[in-house]
Amino acid sequence: MSDFETMHTIAGMVPVGSRVLDLGCGDGAMLAHLQQTRACTGYGIEIADANVLACVQRGVNVIQLNLDEGLTLFEDASFDVVLQIDTLQHLRNAEVMLRETVRVGRIGIVAFPNFAHWPNRLSVLRGRMPVTRRLPYQWYDTPNIRVGTHADLALLAQRNGLKVLDCFGIQDGRTVRLAPNLLAGTSVYKLSL
Repeated sequence: MSDFETMHTIAGMVPVGSRVLDLGCGDGAMLAHLQQTRACTGYGIEIADANVLACVQRGVNVIQLNLDEGLTLFEDASFDVVLQIDTLQHLRNAEVMLRETVRVGRIGIVAFPNFAHWPNRLSVLRGRMPVTRRLPYQWYDTPNIRVGTHADLALLAQRNGLKVLDCFGIQDGRTVRLAPNLLAGTSVYKLSL
């Protein structure tokens, strides 16, 4: 996640001193930010070699693991917070990983590009798949396996018996609580069992 305002907003949801697991941590920027600003500890999970190296260079503890294989190496409630930031849309087993997120952590924070954001709707209405800052790839070369909407995650959480502790959107670094499905490019959910 490169947008500093978005990273700061999500970091503010993580209690100071938390033990954190960051799923699909990329280059470790979020976990490094949490360590520096919120006195957090924990691990990142990443599959890409270059990102694992970047995490090590940042001083972030990282485990190289394919999330499609699950989180069986972690006990229930091993972490205070499990982050799944811009990861859900890349996973084949998204529903399983959502349950695993809240099993392994006391709370899970999930953020993903909101396909129902109004510019995306307008693009589809014009007959084209959207290409935006949050969805920057053409349909034929995207790493995303799926797209979802803010409203979709609420239904998925309910279907899996998860509690939604908070949910909102983020647009241009601002929190969007009024009509986030329409007005926000990023959806954020705080979940628990």
